[in-house]
Amino acid sequence: MSPHHGGPGWAAVEAAAVLVLLAGAAGYAAALWAARRRRPWPARRTVLWVAGLGCAGVSLTGPLAAAAHGSFPAHMVVHLLLGMAAPLLLVLGAPVTLALRALPVAGARSLSRLLRSRPVRVVSHPVPAAALNAGGLWALYGTGLYAAMHSSAPVHAAVHAHVLLAGYLFTAAVVGVDPDPHRGSLRLRAAVLVGFLTVHAVLAKRLYGDPPAGVGAADAQLGSQIMYYGGDAVDVALLVVFFAQWYAAGRARTAPAAA
Repeated sequence: MSPHHGGPGWAAVEAAAVLVLLAGAAGYAAALWAARRRRPWPARRTVLWVAGLGCAGVSLTGPLAAAAHGSFPAHMVVHLLLGMAAPLLLVLGAPVTLALRALPVAGARSLSRLLRSRPVRVVSHPVPAAALNAGGLWALYGTGLYAAMHSSAPVHAAVHAHVLLAGYLFTAAVVGVDPDPHRGSLRLRAAVLVGFLTVHAVLAKRLYGDPPAGVGAADAQLGSQIMYYGGDAVDVALLVVFFAQWYAAGRARTAPAAA
């Protein structure tokens, strides 16, 4: 464990993480209340959102987060929960759709304009979103960033914020359920998804024999296995959602002709 972990800076980072997660829960609850008079909101969306916040919370605070400072395998569990599982659950919680239901007309229009803005269009496109996600992982494990994040609370916070946000952007770009007027075609998203899964698997194998500085061989091998096989488990869930959407889109196209 880093000798600096547990100091005032680290306590502030954990407190900030708790506040952000509580804000996410409170904001979602407030939106549910504001939209209560409209069409009933699917309970599964709320469950998925809460589960996503739970995954992020376990990753950022508590025993697992503390263990990750001195254990590469524990760090990899955090990586899977924060960068893959939490984003998938949060995306499936459809927060943008709920916000559009809850906001007054003027607010909903402002949010729609923001979603159509050029910066949002760029980062939410599947290719840039995948590049941000995969590029961040290669930078984390291929440079001195991994060691820096365990000796500096601000760097640690910035890395975890990037992991969660980049994971969310990528997941939303590939299997998002919220409105997106510029979402890529199914074929493009399929190609990007396969490419990202390949890069993730290659990185996991690379870490088996070439871990970040300061990580022992035994920890590197266990951590890379967690990344490889644990990533496969989340990837299966991602693929199930993607192909379910593909199937639904195919049925929607053929329904008028069948009628």
